[in-house]
Amino acid sequence: MGQGMILHLQSALGIAVIVTLAWLLSEKRRAFPWRVVVVGLALQAALALLLLEAPPARAALLALNGVVDALTAATRAGTSFVFGFVGGGVAPFAVTNPTGLVSFAFQILPLVIVISALSALLWHWRILPAIVGAFAFALRKLLGIGGAVGLGAAATVFMGMVEAPLLIRPYLVKLARAELFILMSVGLASVAGTVFFLYATILREVIPGALGHILVSSMMSLPSAILVARVMLPGEGGLATESTSDLKYRSSMDAVARGTEDGLKIYLQIIAMLIVMVALIALADGIFVHFPDVAGAPLSLERIFGWLFAPLVWLIGIPWQEAATAGSLMGTKTVLNELIAYLRLAALPKGALDPRATLIMVYAMCGFANFGSVGIMIAGMSALVPERREEIVPLALRAMVAGTLASSLNGAMIGLLPVI
Repeated sequence: MGQGMILHLQSALGIAVIVTLAWLLSEKRRAFPWRVVVVGLALQAALALLLLEAPPARAALLALNGVVDALTAATRAGTSFVFGFVGGGVAPFAVTNPTGLVSFAFQILPLVIVISALSALLWHWRILPAIVGAFAFALRKLLGIGGAVGLGAAATVFMGMVEAPLLIRPYLVKLARAELFILMSVGLASVAGTVFFLYATILREVIPGALGHILVSSMMSLPSAILVARVMLPGEGGLATESTSDLKYRSSMDAVARGTEDGLKIYLQIIAMLIVMVALIALADGIFVHFPDVAGAPLSLERIFGWLFAPLVWLIGIPWQEAATAGSLMGTKTVLNELIAYLRLAALPKGALDPRATLIMVYAMCGFANFGSVGIMIAGMSALVPERREEIVPLALRAMVAGTLASSLNGAMIGLLPVI
C-alpha cells in the first residue's frame, strides 16, 4: 500500500473519530441522527469535488485571484490617497528595503472595510439575498432544518456569526434550543465574507487559488457544522416555515455608509486583537525562556501547541513528522485566532509542510472557533435576545467545540478526497 493511500485512509479514520467524538459529547446519545450524518458528509464531499475538480468550477475558482488583485488594487488606491506612502503610495525618498514599508494596518487590513461596504451594497441590490436564499433552501431540503435557522446559517458564510442572526432577529426568541445551537456552531465553524479576501491576500503565495479554497471551505462548513451540531444536540427543528430577512437599507448610499461603519468596527477590532494577542504570546514566551530546555530547545507557546494538537492534525491526514508544526498552527488558531494562524502558516520556512498538508491546514483552520470569538458571540447574541442569555452562554462554549470539530472535519474530508 502506497504512502498516499495510507494518508487518505488516515483522513478517513479522522472523519470517523471526529463524528464519534461529537457523539460522545452528545446530550442524547440514543438519538443519533444517521440521515443528517450521511447526507452531511455526502454534501461536504460533493461540494469539494464539484468546486475543486470540475474543470469549469476549478477554472472559475482560480480566476477569483483576479478579483483579489482588483480589490487589493482598489483598496490600495484609497489607502495611498488617505495615508500617503504609509498606505502604499509613492515614497518621497529612496527606498532600500521595500518590505520594510509594508504596513498591515494601513495597506492590508483596510480591505475589510471595503469588502464590508461592498457586501452591504450587494445585499441592498438583492444579489446576496438571492445567493443566501438558495443556500437556505438547499439546507432545509437536504438536512431538514427549519426555514429561519436555514437562512441564518446560510447567511453566516457571507456575513459573519454576529451579523447573520440580525437577518432573523424576530425569530431568535422562538428557535428551539437545538436550532440555536446549530446557528452558533455554524458561526464558529466558518469565517465571514468580510475576511475572505484578507485571508486570501495572506495565503496567495502559499497556495494557488487561495480565495477559492477559503470560499469552498466556508461552504463545506455549513453541512459539517450542522452535522456536528445535530449529533451533539439532537432535536427536531422548531420552525419549518419560510422566513424573511429583517435587514434593510434605505438606499445604495445608506448601504455603503452603514457597511463602511460596520467594516470600521471590524477593522479596529482586528487591530486591537492583533496587538494584544501578539503581545501576550511574546510575554508568555518571555516567561518560558526561564524554564529548562525540553528536548534540547527552549519552551514556547508554539512548541506546546504543537504537542497538544499533533494527534488531532495527524487524524485529519497530516504525516506524523509534520504533525508538531501543523499542531502548532491548529493550537494557535484555537487558543488565539485563525488570522494569526494563517499569518504563521504564510511565514513557515519552505518545506516545513508539504503541499497536501498545507491545503489540509488551510481548510482545518478556516473557522472562528476560538475563545475570543466565543466572547464576541455571547455579547452579540445576548444583545439580540437578552431573555435567552442563560441558554446562550453554555451553548456558546459547546459551539466552540462543535466549530473546531466541524472545521477539522473539513480538513479531513479534503485529505480523503482526490483533490490534492
